[in-house]
Amino acid sequence: MTEKRADSFLRLIKKSRRGRLKIYLGYCAGVGKTYQMLLEAHRMMADGIDVSVGIVETHGRKETAALIEGLKLIPPRITTYRGIELHELDIDAILSAKPSVVLVDELAHTNVPGSRNSKRYQDVEEILAAGIHVISTLNVQHLESLYETVERATGVKVKERIPDRVVAEADEVVNVDLTTHDLRRRLKEGKIYGHERITTALDNFFRPANLEQLREISLREMAAHIDSKRRNPLEEQVSSSPDQVMVCLSSRGPNSEALLRYASRLAGRLNRNWYAIYVQTASERPTVIDSETQRLLSNALGLAQQLGATVFTYRGDDIVKTMLQFATEYRVGHIVIGTSGKKSGLWQRLKGEQGIVERLISESRGITVVVLDTRQIYKPEKASIDHERIQAANPRTEMQWQSRIRSLISAERTIIWNSGMNKDAAMKELVSLCCLSCPGLSDEKAWSSVMLRELQGSTFFGEDIAIPHARVDGLDQPVIALGLSAHGIFEHETGRSTRIMFLLLSPGNDQEVHLKLLSEISKMSRDDQFRKKLLAMESRNGILALFNEIT
Repeated sequence: MTEKRADSFLRLIKKSRRGRLKIYLGYCAGVGKTYQMLLEAHRMMADGIDVSVGIVETHGRKETAALIEGLKLIPPRITTYRGIELHELDIDAILSAKPSVVLVDELAHTNVPGSRNSKRYQDVEEILAAGIHVISTLNVQHLESLYETVERATGVKVKERIPDRVVAEADEVVNVDLTTHDLRRRLKEGKIYGHERITTALDNFFRPANLEQLREISLREMAAHIDSKRRNPLEEQVSSSPDQVMVCLSSRGPNSEALLRYASRLAGRLNRNWYAIYVQTASERPTVIDSETQRLLSNALGLAQQLGATVFTYRGDDIVKTMLQFATEYRVGHIVIGTSGKKSGLWQRLKGEQGIVERLISESRGITVVVLDTRQIYKPEKASIDHERIQAANPRTEMQWQSRIRSLISAERTIIWNSGMNKDAAMKELVSLCCLSCPGLSDEKAWSSVMLRELQGSTFFGEDIAIPHARVDGLDQPVIALGLSAHGIFEHETGRSTRIMFLLLSPGNDQEVHLKLLSEISKMSRDDQFRKKLLAMESRNGILALFNEIT
């Protein structure tokens, strides 16, 4: 079975322009992920494939170290940090050597401060972008959306975490399983840690209850991954099923991160799009709320993007009404919201006044409302250690929509600004470019539609991206304009800036296409390497060539 998996990966890499990623996934250190990765490297080398070791962490395990012998090694980058010599992945050496396949162990590893990228998975994305295939390893507890799940199950706060999309976008994921009894036996025999650490490990993290729960989580994740990969892509085109997931965010909501991770996992189980919605009231304008609240809100919106949500912000003093209008328009079937942490007073209850959660439940129709208790943040007494929901989009469906976006990007509707830009001025230029290519669409009408959406809430999404958008009555086909400014595009009201602006206009009667295009643009924009390449482009033709690479 293992040899068949290796053959399958070989067929993938022979077809690819961009590098392919294969991940050996396990539930704990010591199950054999690195060992299996090295075995595959030897099989590929025997088949004539150019395989190199970028970095492998043996942790003193003799059997693992023995398997490195005979493989081509790319020396690591040696860095001294706080008097300690550390070995890190050398991206430049790998790009220079250009092997067909490179082994990169421990995908969730955090690089030493001052490194080119803060996390190893970002190093891997850079290597993949260069057309080099990567085989890596990961423990399930390092997935961002599983943070609270793992903490509740084991009492451990996992510090090193990666976005779920890294695993979701992997070309192959292989589960490396071992019974908990055999894993503890390997630990006792000194095959995982040195003898001085065995007793402590057995009494703490490697307790049978912990391992059984982690193993169960890992098996469930693989089952979800397999299920989502096998689904018919045509099923995802069905627009009549209101199964989209929406999570309601608040600037002062307790533990928004837990709320987002739960919504992320729910959307993954349903294999649906999901949206993170924040309604800004008059009392929460950027000029009113304190810097700490702004920081928490910004972090929450950033995590939402990282977990795969399409983020929307709106303005309005009736939060429930705004939320339900969005839910109706975008066919939301599940709303996730946290407990407010505030109880209504007796007088308010006697008058029949309801809080946001109560109103949402009573006023929604045909929508499942999930109320997550975020008041109590789990705080285990155990020490933290440095040691994963897989929402895998169907690749065929994703490629269809990426192709659609590519067809809508043209040199005539692309502009590179050589100076800083005001947000409104930038949007006006992009609107004009769209109107020039759409006979019958007036600048005034398009601009009015865009500004109406901006008045509802800013479309500055973060991560160096702004996506102003609107649906315009009378427009026959969607149209996209793209603007870049290395010097920044500034939104003076909030003090935020971006350097990439997509402007999307869609037919007023085609909400489904509008939302799908918006979701795919947002997804593309989350790719660090894509953003870096896009910002490095100096010509329109270069930009078009970049979009050709990804579609």
